[in-house]
Amino acid sequence: MDGTTAPVTKSGAAKLVKRNFLEALKSNDFGKLKAILIQRQIDVDTVFEVEDENMVLASYKQGYWLPSYKLKSSWATGLHLSVLFGHVECLLVLLDHNATINCRPNGKTPLHVACEMANADCVKILCDRGAKLNCYSLSGHTALHFCTTPSSILCAKQLVWKGANVNMKTNNQDEETPLHTAAHFGLSELVAFYVEHGAVVDSVNAHMETPLAIAAYWALRFKEQEYSTEHHLVCRMLLDYKAEVNARDDDFKSPLHKAAWNCDHVLMHMMLEAGAEANLMDINGCAAIQYVLKVTSVRPAAQPEICYQLLLNHGAARIYPPQFHKVRLCPVVMRLREIQIAALSEISK
Repeated sequence: MDGTTAPVTKSGAAKLVKRNFLEALKSNDFGKLKAILIQRQIDVDTVFEVEDENMVLASYKQGYWLPSYKLKSSWATGLHLSVLFGHVECLLVLLDHNATINCRPNGKTPLHVACEMANADCVKILCDRGAKLNCYSLSGHTALHFCTTPSSILCAKQLVWKGANVNMKTNNQDEETPLHTAAHFGLSELVAFYVEHGAVVDSVNAHMETPLAIAAYWALRFKEQEYSTEHHLVCRMLLDYKAEVNARDDDFKSPLHKAAWNCDHVLMHMMLEAGAEANLMDINGCAAIQYVLKVTSVRPAAQPEICYQLLLNHGAARIYPPQFHKVRLCPVVMRLREIQIAALSEISK
């Protein structure tokens, strides 16, 4: 052996440049990144395969099946990675070298990723540089639909200020507006912002549910069996914005049915005071009081006796033949009956 180094092949050199490019992106070495691009050693829109266990970079159509190993990695351009890491300097360098701003190598644009990462600085830059505000991801969501946390509220505001459509529905089987999304996640500040900027308070999704119905349903954290005060506030705000309290979904359920299913006496009181009809029946002929009967035993954090009393005080029918055996056997209702008898005795005195 003479100690000479084997010549680097063309493919080997390309792999080395690609690795250096990726390392510069990860470390926010924008000087090195700029030098590589100036020398035209690599395409600015080169796609990398990177780890993506939380699926921040990827978006798939509903109903598609993919092998699990595919979900652990994703394709992404330098723009996507700059936004993912929050490296504003690298983002600016790439945009200055004409990177494709609306590229979707694995279903999301850089703007979608910026909103999911709640990076308001990146959102502003992308908006200023011409990102499409109402572009759909492969799963049918706009950037506004990716604003689902308190830290992403500023991102949503930036989008709306720049002209994003606040009533644009998802392009999938749910057909939800950004207001539905904000109601789902209990973002009261965002609910107020959307309504002030033209969101339709009683917009319906594919299941004919209004944002009020969505907020009422998600007010119970099912895993923890805790009630969300943020969702309660969202419902209060929507009612103040004149949301229809007796709106019916495609199963004829009203927001009161949703609150009764959760045994949420706070929301039930709020809705009944706002004019909710206690005897509205769903597609199966069930009124709110029957929903409370059904779930009393599995709502440990609830106060079902208050729910019953509220409904009865607002004219709910006391007996439904199909559920009569449940009424007789339910200890909570028996206790309520005792309370009512005692109250009547006091009145008669």
